[in-house]
Amino acid sequence: MDWSEHFPILKQMTFMNHAGVAPASGPAAQALRDYADEAATYAYTQSDWYKQAARVKELAAQLINARGRHEIAFIPNTTTGISLVARGLPWQAGDNVIISNVEFPANRYPWEDLKRLGVEVIEVPQQSDGRIDQEDIIEAINDHTRVVALSHVQFASGLRMDLKPVSEALRPLQRHGRGYLCVDGIQSVGVLPVDVQAMRVDFLSADGHKWLLSPEGCGIFYCNEELADVLHPNVVGWLSMVDATNYSNYRFELLPDARRFEPGTYNIPGILALGKSIELLLEVGIDEVWRRVEHLTTRLCDGLASKGYRVFSPRRQDETSGIVIFEPPVDGLDATSVVAKLKEQNVIIVVRDGKLRASPHFYNTEAQIDRLLETLP
Repeated sequence: MDWSEHFPILKQMTFMNHAGVAPASGPAAQALRDYADEAATYAYTQSDWYKQAARVKELAAQLINARGRHEIAFIPNTTTGISLVARGLPWQAGDNVIISNVEFPANRYPWEDLKRLGVEVIEVPQQSDGRIDQEDIIEAINDHTRVVALSHVQFASGLRMDLKPVSEALRPLQRHGRGYLCVDGIQSVGVLPVDVQAMRVDFLSADGHKWLLSPEGCGIFYCNEELADVLHPNVVGWLSMVDATNYSNYRFELLPDARRFEPGTYNIPGILALGKSIELLLEVGIDEVWRRVEHLTTRLCDGLASKGYRVFSPRRQDETSGIVIFEPPVDGLDATSVVAKLKEQNVIIVVRDGKLRASPHFYNTEAQIDRLLETLP
């Protein structure tokens, strides 16, 4: 099926930075317009927006195979979701958190902040080929490990990590209130099949403005239903409470599920837009989305090799993602200048860690991949 009608950006440029800030899908943009019109004309007198928000949670749960909407909370960004875990667990001096040494800052600084409580942050190094060895992570786990915090897909290499062996290595610790797997899913949710139950993920955060094709400022936080009571919300508000709409009954009782992490009123326009994009992705089918992206990135990598560019991203079948990191074929060809020249031709990629990064989505075309290759010096 032709999905191009939902992506007007196709008529404007060859855009391949979905790992950065993606264009909103057509349905998401229409949801914003509809909200603005109704809010301006009727305020909240005729809306059912909060019922629609509950439906968006159901869609998000379906997308990542959560048990239901009770495991989903809305968050303004991935950092907030990670911080819910970093600030919500009962830390003790001597605990440790295991991360890689190449995490996006959103999945680093919330953990580094815990050093003031006597928590150790253990970094597992990335190898020279862009891989992070799961065995290195597992070997770093000890009796004091409270959390392993990893990106499902690494932003500066494109490595997709098999997280299940890590989660299985952590299970024995959970009998003692430790050993949780916290996942930054912003570079995988919306492009790769993500199954939080099969992967045995405890917590996952993903903002909507990348592969979920939605505006900035609205994302999802997944909390395993068995752990909601373990994680104390670091911001408590009226909406966190049982019987929240009984405004004069000051009953301090936190909700028993992920809703406890939503302290106040929702970002309704962001949620409505996010819901429309998730609906679109589910209509396409996330397996089909990934099949298409895998095809496009393989075409890109083959073309890069023929032009002498070196692909840095791991490309084994179980390691690929929507991100392709690559380097110019000759010394002295600066990545920043390459990106600038491409932009002059309406071809959009970016620089990350001194290398070139392209990240096409399912609606991009083979012709656009070829245009990128033709435009590269």
